[in-house]
Amino acid sequence: MASTVVSQSIFSPLSSSPSSISKKKSVENALPLSVSIKQSISISRPNVLSTHFKKDHKSFVANSTLSDDDSSSAETPIELRYPAFPTVMDINQIRELLPHRFPFLLVDRLIEYTPGVSAVAIKNVTINDNFFPGHFPERPIMPGVLMVEAMAQVGGLVMLQLEPGLAGAIFFFAGIDKLRFRKPVTAGDTLVMRMTLVKLQKRFGIAKMEGKAYVGGEVVCEGEFLLASGSE
Repeated sequence: MASTVVSQSIFSPLSSSPSSISKKKSVENALPLSVSIKQSISISRPNVLSTHFKKDHKSFVANSTLSDDDSSSAETPIELRYPAFPTVMDINQIRELLPHRFPFLLVDRLIEYTPGVSAVAIKNVTINDNFFPGHFPERPIMPGVLMVEAMAQVGGLVMLQLEPGLAGAIFFFAGIDKLRFRKPVTAGDTLVMRMTLVKLQKRFGIAKMEGKAYVGGEVVCEGEFLLASGSE
């Protein structure tokens, strides 16, 4: 259509005014010019379309909310993104130190350990734990007293390694202070417990410890523990 308009704009003044044969010949000589205009228009249109496509493509990338880190993580399957907890002491080694057995052994793995100073352990909370059928059937929540018991067992692992020859000893609660439950722990959570020795009276076998339990990096339980060790 553009070529038609151009050709009409060339021929219309010539046809309306009286002209000589020489002018007509000059017009005929100008016809190749109109052909070249048609060619230039047909060539320029794909260029316009391609430029428009590139702009659209660029705007799509600019409006994307994915950052470089997100795009790289999206390429990695979710099962490969998060490393497993390390194992400093496995369940068999824990069973050699703690006298607890099913259903009251509430420590699955030790992931950090400094003898006589602190210990960090995990408890994998599963729907198969024996307390969930009764606490509660419609909303499975780990009882707070069992969280305290699990943390005390981690504290026992610190105490039982203070001196050689204490493996197999029994420890008891002597007191709990400043205990707070921050959030519920449900089936499927991994309870991460850190127990740190604050004060020890070796003569009486009494230890004061600070404890915190986490799920997903958030504190769910914390308090001060007083533990007393004894022999079988």
